[in-house]
Amino acid sequence: MTETSSAAARPRVLAIAEAANPEFVSVPLEGWSHATALRAFADVHIVTQIRNRDAFLRAGMVEGEDFTAIDSEAVARPMVRIAERLRGGSGKGWTTVQAFQSLAYPYFEHLVWRRFGEDLKAGRFDLVHRITPLSPIQPSLLAGRCRRIGVPFVLGPLNGGVPWPAGFDGARRAEREWLSYLRGLYRLIPGRHATYRNAAAIIAGSRHTETEIPADCRDKTVYIPENGILPERFSLPQRPQPGTPPRASFVGRLVPYKGCDMLIEAAAPLLAEGRLALDIVGDGPEMPALRAQCEALGVTEAVVFHGWLPHEEVQRVLVGSDLYAFPSIREFGGAVVLEAMALGVAPLIVDYGGPAEHVTPETGFKVPIGSREAIVAAMGAKLAELIADPDQLLAIGAAAQARTREKYTWARKAAMTAEVYAKVLGRRAGWPRFFPEHQEEGALARATAA
Repeated sequence: MTETSSAAARPRVLAIAEAANPEFVSVPLEGWSHATALRAFADVHIVTQIRNRDAFLRAGMVEGEDFTAIDSEAVARPMVRIAERLRGGSGKGWTTVQAFQSLAYPYFEHLVWRRFGEDLKAGRFDLVHRITPLSPIQPSLLAGRCRRIGVPFVLGPLNGGVPWPAGFDGARRAEREWLSYLRGLYRLIPGRHATYRNAAAIIAGSRHTETEIPADCRDKTVYIPENGILPERFSLPQRPQPGTPPRASFVGRLVPYKGCDMLIEAAAPLLAEGRLALDIVGDGPEMPALRAQCEALGVTEAVVFHGWLPHEEVQRVLVGSDLYAFPSIREFGGAVVLEAMALGVAPLIVDYGGPAEHVTPETGFKVPIGSREAIVAAMGAKLAELIADPDQLLAIGAAAQARTREKYTWARKAAMTAEVYAKVLGRRAGWPRFFPEHQEEGALARATAA
């Protein structure tokens, strides 16, 4: 155990989490979960955007003591309005939304410095940690200012930018991801490289993002996956249903890149024969097309469309499943895969992006990334194999659950982050490495000590 375990050595951390909200999902929930979990290891003051203030108060946080809400709405609100007009529909144009949010973010950091600059100069915080935004291309004004006054600046987890796989240009256009074609220009963004150079440590939230860190900054980069789970939110025991066909489940937005249509096509022979049932939880623009697909394939009776469900109800669907099938072809983090694993449900995924980093041969199943036809064929074959020998799913599910409890709880992630703090504060000799089983050869491989 390092010195960070000692109460006397608890670092004083100014945690920047512009997006952090316990009542939201996705990045805001991650920002909240990470920042609050760190309080077990450090004296953390969270800085967030004003839109999250009421949720912080409802969660029992004390304004001014536990957190500060920064009102950057003068710039943020117009940017949100423009992005909503240009994104091409609800749930689409994610790159467009991110681009306009990135334009508003520097003003937020400007206000953070105006509020906390003197405190930082006076040594009232040992380090600054920017938890959100997650974007690896978002520069930070604070990084350079912190370096100049001798306050370590920790950046991350950073995640994003997973390339669209070849052969899915139709899905890319359907998602209105026009700006993704220009993403290669990110290297020209002013201040991006300087942010990395000025950071005392960089946390990469995915292996892909780690490859995008400039080579001269990788020696201070630590891989800690972006997503985590709260065990108390995933506490229902799995409920096998003897005497009924095995059940597969899908949870996610019904948009093209999530691949629900590929799952239905792959499972259709098993569904039609009564050898498999499928639960689909979620909603989105693809819902009418998916229902029509089920009707055309003659599998309507074997597929249940649940729509959006409260979190507790999603759990109940998942624990009644024998398999979680998720053929998404472009996931950055893959939190929903971890959630299924945390409930003891074996995952079946496409070997690409974030989910592929969570699933090992002992904890789930992967089919190779390829064309749509190749993915459908591989997933269909794997489903048939698993349904023919369903006993293996219980053992794999148990191993998946054990792995999430060991590696992916927010408490564990906070402990990992605390080790990064220890390194930048001179309390440990070398950089920690938590996932050696995923360590890549060559450019990304490095010794555990600096």
